[in-house]
Amino acid sequence: MLLWPNWARAERAQKPHKQLSTSLVRLDRHEKSRDSKRSRAIRYGTLARLTSDAIMEPSWPEDFLQNKRTAWIVAALIIILFLVTNLPWQLDDYDQAKQAFTSFEMVKEGHWFYQHTPHERVATKPPLVGWITAGFFSLTRSWEIAWRLPSFLAAVAMSILLFRAASSAYGSIAGLIALSAFGLNLLSPRLATLVRTDMPLAFVIFLLGLLIWKKVRTREAWNSHDRLIDSPSGSSTLSGFPAHVARHPPAPLSIFALLTAAMLIKGPIVYAFLLPGIAAFQLWRRKRGVASVWCGWWPWLASLGIFLAWVIGGIFCEPDFFNQVVLREFAGRFGAEIHRSQPFYFYFPHLLHKFFPWSVLMIAIAIVDLRSRKSKLRSVFGEMSPETFWLLGWSLGGLIVMSIIPSKRVDRIFPVIPPLCLLLAAQIGKMSSREQLRERIYGWSAAALLLSILFTSGYTISKVVSGYRNHRAALVIFGREVRHEAKAHHWRYETIRASDEGMLLYLERTHFIEPEDAIREWNRGALNALVAPMDEAPRLMRELSNASLSPIRSVERKNEQDIGYVLLTR
Repeated sequence: MLLWPNWARAERAQKPHKQLSTSLVRLDRHEKSRDSKRSRAIRYGTLARLTSDAIMEPSWPEDFLQNKRTAWIVAALIIILFLVTNLPWQLDDYDQAKQAFTSFEMVKEGHWFYQHTPHERVATKPPLVGWITAGFFSLTRSWEIAWRLPSFLAAVAMSILLFRAASSAYGSIAGLIALSAFGLNLLSPRLATLVRTDMPLAFVIFLLGLLIWKKVRTREAWNSHDRLIDSPSGSSTLSGFPAHVARHPPAPLSIFALLTAAMLIKGPIVYAFLLPGIAAFQLWRRKRGVASVWCGWWPWLASLGIFLAWVIGGIFCEPDFFNQVVLREFAGRFGAEIHRSQPFYFYFPHLLHKFFPWSVLMIAIAIVDLRSRKSKLRSVFGEMSPETFWLLGWSLGGLIVMSIIPSKRVDRIFPVIPPLCLLLAAQIGKMSSREQLRERIYGWSAAALLLSILFTSGYTISKVVSGYRNHRAALVIFGREVRHEAKAHHWRYETIRASDEGMLLYLERTHFIEPEDAIREWNRGALNALVAPMDEAPRLMRELSNASLSPIRSVERKNEQDIGYVLLTR
């Protein structure tokens, strides 16, 4: 088999036998020189020890998890799942069209700070991801790629950082499990190419938590020569600053830069994922003499000030910004009047399901650890290492605070997944040092890895197959055909307002047109083609002069109650 090559086992098995033969030759020479009871005892004792070492081989789970080919295969599979899970690509669900339209409006109309939705309401998200998307579009000249690159690159970067961090701290097997837990679940592949801000936000929050984890693990206090992320060459990933600052950025400056990025992605929600864990750690460390994880107030307040400056500018510059963004988007999350309220426990069963089988593995390892200790829960927290306690507070603190907020959606708790992956790696690294438990934990980990491959791959395959079978991208294809015909015939065309927000983007238009305006523009010769909902076509055909129905129309999307579209031409 590919994952357990016979030549690798043979090579490992030959090494102890070679050592045995060499040692026997040396012992025979020793016995010839001193044929005594003592030398014979030494010979028999050494022979028994070497024979035992020669017979001992790693168990198949350990062999499987330590094999470098396993890591490469898992990494390749994760990248493939990231790329294909959302195929066929479209913008018709999860508010993707709203996020995609922000960057489209930036490029087409130059609205760089405040944007709108396709239905001309105020966009509720800050503009950072839109800026990044516009930059990618200038490089790729493809909206389909540019819209998805921020999330995809953030997912790949988190995978690499998780693997490196877990491997360096807890060993190669723990690193593989951390990588697998992040990539092989039902959330990460789904969000990796979804046109949303969830993955970029999780990436920035992960960098913040990872920086704190590094400080806790090395027992270092905050000082003025902290790097954001150390690379093997000693360079830093922080860019946009002078060379001497980029090489040694002060830690509060790193925190400020990342907090500002998070604020300009999705607002103060970053506080919910970090501050509870920081507060819990500060209380826990008081009796243990552990270095503080608090870097000071100014990075948090300064980044909040930048976000508030954006909000104040929107209130004064954009009509209805206060109602749509301040009251509805932010304040409305804490009430049940605007957004649908869910119970406190809503996230916990969903996390068990979406993070399966890793959620079950984490619980099983925790139970085994508690039973092996035969101690009370309070003593477990007292004996816990600082870096493990930080990972626990980081992940559970964010989950609990998000559960308190009435408005809930499963993808909003995605930022707790990376710290949970590191926490799982810490569990495995700790158990690997216990001889009596190591083989059992490795067996469970290997089984969880194989099960996650089947579970996640099966989900992806079924989702992609159903997407193509049900013509989920029917409007994408229709819009592409209309644009091709319009370019070939030099048509001036518009689209009638409808419920599908993505239609504007498929046709690369910046505004819908009302039916009355479309009729007026058509009859005075300003339009050559018009995209309309199928139920509007009969009335428009009667009122548009010399209008005919084009054979180009959207394919009916199966299992969905969505309207179809037709193309009217002269």
